[in-house]
Amino acid sequence: MRISQSIPTKVTIILCWLICSSMIASASDPITPAEWGTIINLSGRQRMLSQKMSKEILLISLNYNKAENLSALEKTAYLFDKTLKGLRDGSPELSLPPTTSRRILRQIDLKITPVWNAFFRQVQEIIKAKTVSPAQLSAVIENNIPLLSEMNKCVKLYEKEASKSGVEMDPKLAVTINLAGKQRMLSQKMSKEFFIIAKTSNAQASQLSLQETYTLFDRTLKGLMDGDEILELPGTKDQAIREQLGKVQSLWQDFKPLMEYGAKIKGSVSIEKIEGVAQKNLPLLAEMNKAVKMYEAQAAK
Repeated sequence: MRISQSIPTKVTIILCWLICSSMIASASDPITPAEWGTIINLSGRQRMLSQKMSKEILLISLNYNKAENLSALEKTAYLFDKTLKGLRDGSPELSLPPTTSRRILRQIDLKITPVWNAFFRQVQEIIKAKTVSPAQLSAVIENNIPLLSEMNKCVKLYEKEASKSGVEMDPKLAVTINLAGKQRMLSQKMSKEFFIIAKTSNAQASQLSLQETYTLFDRTLKGLMDGDEILELPGTKDQAIREQLGKVQSLWQDFKPLMEYGAKIKGSVSIEKIEGVAQKNLPLLAEMNKAVKMYEAQAAK
């Protein structure tokens, strides 16, 4: 004799079906312009976090505000990890929808994640030991650029997806959000390069990189304000954004001479210059981040 399903079992099955259907529908919902703005912003922020972690590790190795930088490194690393997972699988906390593009998923799974896992292990060991060994420092210096490079490719893929998605988002705005976000990364990359010059004997290669980095930051900042055809930046007439970029420009005028010093110095870097870069890079990053948020808000309109 066949035993019929109980009513609670039937209800459970129906509820599970409804939940799964809701999840499938949610995953297939088109991405809105506001969500694209968030995706491009946070994927771009990952580039900055890769360089911020590396900078913090260099400062720890230089014994500069060691406890403070160890704490900052832990927060930066876990934010990178949380954001990477959010970009892939979605995160209500970060306002990120899940990625559905197979091309981007391959980039995250096959290119970024393996590099990140190896880098993250180094970070966790440094945090646990509260110091940086020569081998760890070498590994970080060697591996931070591959992590940055693969993350940058991912940002470009998101930017292309936004452009072809059919949503009413100005492609020039997507480029602007990308490059404004890239400025955050450059602020940390040039600081990292400065500290490599201060810490290691491989000054010449790092000095060339530093010069390229601060020159690009300078050009992009001008392009965000007034346009740059080669960078595909239209510039902005939005008064609030121009005022914010003006604040960044003011901080940059104070920071740029330190970068020029680092790119030309022969011999040891003075402790005063190390302190100057350590103290001034974060305000520059913070004000640039405010500008990115303003561009992101434009995308949501």
